[in-house]
Amino acid sequence: MSKVEQRGFFGEFGGAYVPEQLQEVLTKLDQVFEQYKEDPVFIEELHYYFNDYVGRPSPLYYAERLSNQLGGAKIYLKREDLNHTGAHKINNVLGQALLAKRMGLKRIIAETGAGQHGVATATASAMFGLDCVIYMGEEDTKRQQLNVFRMEILGAKVIPVKRGKRTLKDAVDAALEDLIENYKDTFYLLGSAVGPHPYPTIVKHFQSVIGQEARRQIMDKENRLPDYLIAAVGGGSNAIGLFAPFYEDKEVKMIGVEPGGKGLSTGLHAAPLNDGEPSVIHGFRTYAMMKENGEPKETHSIAAGLDYPGVGPEHSFYKDTGRADYVAINDDEALEAFHRLSQLEGIIPALESSHAVAYAMKLAPILDKDKIIIINLSGRGDKDVQQVYNMNR
Repeated sequence: MSKVEQRGFFGEFGGAYVPEQLQEVLTKLDQVFEQYKEDPVFIEELHYYFNDYVGRPSPLYYAERLSNQLGGAKIYLKREDLNHTGAHKINNVLGQALLAKRMGLKRIIAETGAGQHGVATATASAMFGLDCVIYMGEEDTKRQQLNVFRMEILGAKVIPVKRGKRTLKDAVDAALEDLIENYKDTFYLLGSAVGPHPYPTIVKHFQSVIGQEARRQIMDKENRLPDYLIAAVGGGSNAIGLFAPFYEDKEVKMIGVEPGGKGLSTGLHAAPLNDGEPSVIHGFRTYAMMKENGEPKETHSIAAGLDYPGVGPEHSFYKDTGRADYVAINDDEALEAFHRLSQLEGIIPALESSHAVAYAMKLAPILDKDKIIIINLSGRGDKDVQQVYNMNR
């Protein structure tokens, strides 16, 4: 096992189980990341785009009406939905795009489920003058037509993936195949904290700005750390971005919320940390939902961005070591939270983020009023309005 692979493990999870040809690409990417992640010039450029282009820092908002209606704990929302492009995805995209720029690569490929990572990638590609190809499951292109149109307006080529269940897992498959074929001139801008090393580490690094800001903001507002952090978990990038900066603060409880779909007992869900087993998927070891033949099970979630049979390897490590707890919220509960937050706070959340809100709605009433919850509101719900409208017709 190479030193690169050893660095890429979180306990038994992670690694790079890939063909030799792809390992060469990953090793080079890891070297470039290590070279630039602490480079003052790189950091200054990244922060320029965070501040002047994305609109960071994103606010930490006290959801007073929601808190009062629920009773119990105070609820704060980390407003990643206010970022340019409407979600947390742009944080990681800009970081990786700047790495691609330094590697001299002009062609960007990416996978997307809900479309927010695709929109963010298309946005950065337009700004930096890069060719952009986005792989998206055909089923997701139907659920998220608005985001497909946004990507195309920004100049990206969107390729619907028509095999498998035609969702996020199949889009990742297609993107990895493209990278193997075109690695000499292509940068794979992976959107979540999944995949072979070094991607989970890279994505966590760039998304940790969420938790770093939240930490400073809650100290300013409450003069203490929160009692709970809650975030939705599909691949897990928004959650690891919030959790990681609080890892050493053992008094801060972390709760990741997986998509329970139609219920864990039905099998129609995408909750590998609740109903999966350690397996290798997409070149890394993690908890995943697998069939006896070694193939991933089909998944289901109302939220396209959570519809994935695996999860980031660091979340698997957090689960096994007890640093974080992982729960499941079903479709109906997420939909109720979508409407509740919209009507009480005037904030329409993404269906992905609604899973985190739904669990907070269960937790807050049973806590004392002096307890504090921070929810990562990872994206806004503009992209989901048509889907929800169609469901209610």
